[in-house]
Amino acid sequence: MKFIPRRNKKRGLPPGTPVHVGKQRHEPTRITLVDYDEATIQMMPVEDVSVCVPLKELPTVTWLHVEGVHNLAPIQQLGECFGLHALVLEDIMNTEQRPKVEAFDDYLYIVLKLMTYDTQKEEVQSEQVSLIVGHNFVLSFEEGPLNDVFSTVRDRIQHNRGRIKKMEADYLAYSLIDAIVDHYFVVLEYYGEAIEEIEDALLDQPSHEIVQDIQHLRREMIYLRKSVWPLREILGHLERGESNLIRESTYVYLRDVYDHTIQVIDTVETYRDMLSSLQDIYLSSISNHMNEVMKTLTIFASIFIPLTFVVGVYGMNFENMPELKWYWSYPALWGLMVIMGGGMLVYFRRKGWF
Repeated sequence: MKFIPRRNKKRGLPPGTPVHVGKQRHEPTRITLVDYDEATIQMMPVEDVSVCVPLKELPTVTWLHVEGVHNLAPIQQLGECFGLHALVLEDIMNTEQRPKVEAFDDYLYIVLKLMTYDTQKEEVQSEQVSLIVGHNFVLSFEEGPLNDVFSTVRDRIQHNRGRIKKMEADYLAYSLIDAIVDHYFVVLEYYGEAIEEIEDALLDQPSHEIVQDIQHLRREMIYLRKSVWPLREILGHLERGESNLIRESTYVYLRDVYDHTIQVIDTVETYRDMLSSLQDIYLSSISNHMNEVMKTLTIFASIFIPLTFVVGVYGMNFENMPELKWYWSYPALWGLMVIMGGGMLVYFRRKGWF
């Protein structure tokens, strides 16, 4: 969310040319194989993806998880082994894709945005996740090993928890999508706490730094909205049964994650309205504070205007001013000014002006 993609590397290249667009990374690409059915499981790191090709002919479910899409060689090797279209490979390496779903003859290509909260840096991190869903295989591509978001799915497979080992590849794809949506709720909790802190600070003592925090959160909420709204279209497409790769038994689970997505969208819209309200509250607080300052200055000016009049009158150099030759004129003038100022203070106090 903090980098600017360098799209000029793709300028002039023909369509279907895989070029990495996104944050520059240097770590090696890691590939993990999980092959399972109801009775067996095989889990290991993979260096040569060609060993996975024979698994396509078996009735087991094959899951290949790739961490790091900045290296071209393993992506091209996977494309050749699984017969992926060149435009799909291009989109996998372009990490600024809009969330979408594309149907091909024997597989589905799904793009999602994963958002996680880093507790150490206390910030939200975003990256792209691509899924290839076939008849008995799932390929998942993640930008980098920042967060092992699919560890819970891998743990369920390894320890035979739930129904995942009894289901097919479409249920595995649902489980991966559900894990991504679950992380949206974690991020929304962070945003909710941040908004509450800003609201408390805003009511206590508004400052320019608070306005910067509000603007920062508004930009992130816009980015989150752009990531979540297309997800509703993706799940709607899968739920409508337009692909023969999604079995009828999986529809009920897709409807469940669809409901979660709607809940996330509603929360995002609520937070956007709250941030707009906080900005209005800040402007109102600044205006009220300025009004208080102006009221105080007006009270002082109202007190000193008659005193200035009296001092101005007796500051004139006229000879025929009998009060100037009176012995008690100086203390009497001070007494008059004190009575006038004190009387006006009492009057303003009774009016509730301060």
